[in-house]
Amino acid sequence: MKNQRLVIAALCVTLALCFVGCKKNARASFAYWNDCDSLNALVEFVEDVTDKKSANFIPQEDRIATFDMDGTILGELYPTYFEYNMLEYRVLDDPSYKEKASESEREAANAIRDFVRNGKKLPPNFPLVHARAAAKAYSGMSVEEFDAYVKNYAQNSPNGFTGMTYARSFYKPMLEVFDYLKNKGFTFYVISGSDRFIARALVASVNVDPQFVIGMDVLLKTSGQGDADGVDYTCAVGEKVIRTDQLLIKNLKTNKVKQISQEIGKVPVLSFGNSDGDCAMHNYCLSNPKYKSRAFMLIADDDQDDHANRDKALKLGEKWKDSGYVVISMRDDFKTIYGSNVKKVDFVF
Repeated sequence: MKNQRLVIAALCVTLALCFVGCKKNARASFAYWNDCDSLNALVEFVEDVTDKKSANFIPQEDRIATFDMDGTILGELYPTYFEYNMLEYRVLDDPSYKEKASESEREAANAIRDFVRNGKKLPPNFPLVHARAAAKAYSGMSVEEFDAYVKNYAQNSPNGFTGMTYARSFYKPMLEVFDYLKNKGFTFYVISGSDRFIARALVASVNVDPQFVIGMDVLLKTSGQGDADGVDYTCAVGEKVIRTDQLLIKNLKTNKVKQISQEIGKVPVLSFGNSDGDCAMHNYCLSNPKYKSRAFMLIADDDQDDHANRDKALKLGEKWKDSGYVVISMRDDFKTIYGSNVKKVDFVF
C-alpha cells in the first residue's frame, strides 16, 4: 500500500509539473502581456480544452472563438469608432461626395462631429441612425471600390496619436491571442457591429480572411440588375456587386447571436468583447450546451497611453465580473497597447 501511495504521489507531481511546464511554454507566446489573472485564465482554459486527456477536451472542429472588433482588437480612436470617423469624413469633408450627401446623412455626420469635438451626447438609438446614413453614403459603390475607399482612409493617422495609422491601430496583445489560438487549433471569427466590408478591409492587414468576418450588412445587387429581384435576374459575365442604400442588419447585441448561429452554425467556446453590445454574444457562448466555455471583456482603463475614461472603465470592470466575464485591464495586463513607437498626444481640431 505504501509503495502504491508513493507511485500515485509521484504521478501527481509529474502531472502537475507537466501542467506548469505547458503553461510556462504557452506564456512564452505572449511578449506584450504582463503576468496577470486574465491571461492565466485564458491559458489555463485553452491548455485544458486542447488536452486529449482532459474531461473538458474540445475537438478541433468545435474550437470556435468570436471577437468583437472596435475596442476589442482595434482602437476606438478620435475618440470613437473607425466607421463613425469615416462617415464624418465622407459626408462633411470628402470633396468627391460632400455636395451629394442627403440631409439625414449630414445630420448623422454632424452628430458625430459634435460628439467628438464638443462633447455633446449622440442622439438616441444612434447606432441605427448611423447605419442608415452609412448605407446611403456608400450606395452605388462596388464592393471593390468600397474596399479601396476604406483602406485608403485607413492610411490616415488617428487624431490624438503619433506613430501609427488607423490600419495599424490593432492591439498588439490581442493579435498574440489570435496567433496562440490558431496554433491551438481554434477557428476565430471577427463579429463586429461595424459594416462587414469595413471590418474585412481592416482585418485583412492582420491576415484574417474575409470569410471569417461578420458585421453590419446592406443589401447588395449586381451592376446590371436594376430593380429586378435577384431570383428574377441572371448576373451576366463581367458585372460587379454593388452596395445599395438598404440596411439589412445592425450587428449588435442579440443580432450578433443570430448572425453567429446563422453563419457559423456552432456555439462558440470563447468570446471576447468590450461593451454592452457584446454581452449577448458572451452569454450565448457561456450557454454552450456541450463544452466548457469562457468570455472575456476588455476595459479601456489606460488613460496614460490611450484616450480612456478610467473611472468609467473600472465601474464597467466590476459590472463585467458580476456578469461572469473575465476582465482584461488594458492598463495592468498589457505591456503595451499599440507598440512603443506610438504616443498619445492632444487632439487637434
